[in-house]
Amino acid sequence: MVSVSRLGSRFRMEFLSTLVATISGALLVVVLARLLDPDGYGLLYLTLAVIGVTKLFAKLGLGRSTARYITEYKEKDPTQLRHILKFSAGISLALLFIVTLVVSVGHRQIATLIGEPDVAPFLVLGSLFLVFGTTLGFLRKVLQGFEAIQLAALLSIIRSVTKAVVAIGLVVASFGAMGALAGWVLGAFLASLIGIIVVYSRYYRSLDFSAPVESGLRRRIAEYAVPVAASEAAGNLSSRIDTVLVGFFLNPVAVSYYVVAEQVVSMVQSPSNALGFTLAPTFGSEKSAGNAEKAARIYEEAFQHMALLYLPAAAGIILVSEPLVELVFGTDYLGAVPVLQVLGLYAFVKANILVSAKALDFLGRARSRAIVKGVTSVLNVLLNIALIPTVGVVGAAIATVITSSMYAIANIYIIYDELHLRIVHLIWRTLQIIGITLLMSLVVFVLLDQITGWITLLLVVCVGVAVWAALSVLSGILDIERVLSAVF
Repeated sequence: MVSVSRLGSRFRMEFLSTLVATISGALLVVVLARLLDPDGYGLLYLTLAVIGVTKLFAKLGLGRSTARYITEYKEKDPTQLRHILKFSAGISLALLFIVTLVVSVGHRQIATLIGEPDVAPFLVLGSLFLVFGTTLGFLRKVLQGFEAIQLAALLSIIRSVTKAVVAIGLVVASFGAMGALAGWVLGAFLASLIGIIVVYSRYYRSLDFSAPVESGLRRRIAEYAVPVAASEAAGNLSSRIDTVLVGFFLNPVAVSYYVVAEQVVSMVQSPSNALGFTLAPTFGSEKSAGNAEKAARIYEEAFQHMALLYLPAAAGIILVSEPLVELVFGTDYLGAVPVLQVLGLYAFVKANILVSAKALDFLGRARSRAIVKGVTSVLNVLLNIALIPTVGVVGAAIATVITSSMYAIANIYIIYDELHLRIVHLIWRTLQIIGITLLMSLVVFVLLDQITGWITLLLVVCVGVAVWAALSVLSGILDIERVLSAVF
């Protein structure tokens, strides 16, 4: 059984890493938006979207499958861990080599296929990001399986800081969007290099080399990777293909509007991302140990706090979207405002997905999640194809909110089926939080006309936060002492 203090320690480190990633990412987004024109900004993130799609074929779910079996066998039979790592790493390297070769050799054909020939040279450099980024992702999953959350978080911090420093430095040095992309490459390279050294020296080298591989183990790892890969494929289809389709149907400027709105939403996801990554293996280990009720209570508390944080955050994003975009990104990006107002709803939905989806993989329900994700992702593509040509870039945001909401609800239902959650309790808490959100939103709405610059924007945000905090404490939903003890 995992102690609360150990969970708190893991969460603090992973939260620190996501906080560093958020701050450095926010700085990167703002600086690049100021230094690059919308065309260059759009080409950079269109490249990252394409590489994100190709990563799927280089991973095929092996990282998460490996993490799941490491979590299981480190308790059940540690002599098999070496075989799990060796098999998974070998298959992953072979896949990565093939996919990288296809991208680097066929960069012109890929650029023509998506209707943006200017993205071709970016894809050549992007193939290196594919190599190092995929490797880093696999290493973080391995460390997650060992429940070495602190080490996994450290790799994320190294990547985030290196990426921001190098990307901003090269753009300032007049290397443009290509220089910014080099920051992504070097950040992933340094973090993956350190990750290889850590995993080999602290884990792989000390494992038992004498025990034979358990019959059927490799097959089970590969079989479990199939539904995980399907979920990841669907996830990529949802999170990346919309950006690609905006570029295909519209232009790089529209891509920049969509990316700016997405980045603002992503900036507030640090707590949910950290919590999901930290708790995911705990759900699996608690259920395996026969503590399903404890796992259910942990999830309920996580859901409650995510709702308390992200429903008001979503409302705040929608309300202050126009002054926020104008002050942070400049008037060139005001076209992103209606996109951000729609995607504001996605802030809460995404937070729930980050906690719930990762839990399902460790609870052995990856297949169920994959089916739902596949259906909603296909629907997302169809909605994008229908809405982008008619509504414009806002259509992509509408499609994302609709299909992601369906996916989030399905995840909660599957977890309910697995852990028997107290649904009435969760609904009552959610209704209370909606009431708090409405009261906070009313105060912020009244003050919107007072926003004339940075200082007044921050003051309005602070007033909103103060109202939210006061109502949350008075309602008994927020326990300040528990929150402070968990974070510090």
